[in-house]
Amino acid sequence: MDDPLAGLIAGLGRGMRPSSDFDLNPGTVLPEGRKLRPAGVLMPILCDGPARLILTTRSSALKHHPGQIAFPGGKQDEGDADVIAAALREAREEIGLDPANVEVLGTLPVHETVTGFLMTPVLARVRAPFTPRPEAGEVAEVFDVPLAHVLRRSAYRIEGRRWRGTRRLYYAVPWGPYYIWGATARILRGLAEEVGTP
Repeated sequence: MDDPLAGLIAGLGRGMRPSSDFDLNPGTVLPEGRKLRPAGVLMPILCDGPARLILTTRSSALKHHPGQIAFPGGKQDEGDADVIAAALREAREEIGLDPANVEVLGTLPVHETVTGFLMTPVLARVRAPFTPRPEAGEVAEVFDVPLAHVLRRSAYRIEGRRWRGTRRLYYAVPWGPYYIWGATARILRGLAEEVGTP
């Protein structure tokens, strides 16, 4: 049987470039000497049928990106061997995904966020179905979207809102009631540009 993720895996070795929350806003002046904190986020894909990407809705009580849709993950701690280990640890803590149930396929280029993180997306296959257990303090909901949707370039649109006194543009890729935008949509858009469909 053909691997439904073969195209994604092959795309990891191509010419994808780092991205940032400022890609659509080239006039943004970033502070000199800024220090970015390393973070890892997991892009977990279920393959027990048509491939589906697992995402979370962040708790509205969080300091960074409250209420937004995001990949499970977070900053790299001292005890983490690397950003991949950070992504796996955070996915276990946030949604109850056992690292033993995860096959890491590779990493995407880093993404700089407006909140000062240098985020490494970790693409992974979930080996077997699991029942998510959202960590109430961080995650309001765990859901999934068809991988085909986020890999379709025409599903994306550019929108804008005011941020720190100026209008900021960003990618959005809505799915049903879920408004996927910002860093999550930008990372997915980069993947769609490389291995997606029109």
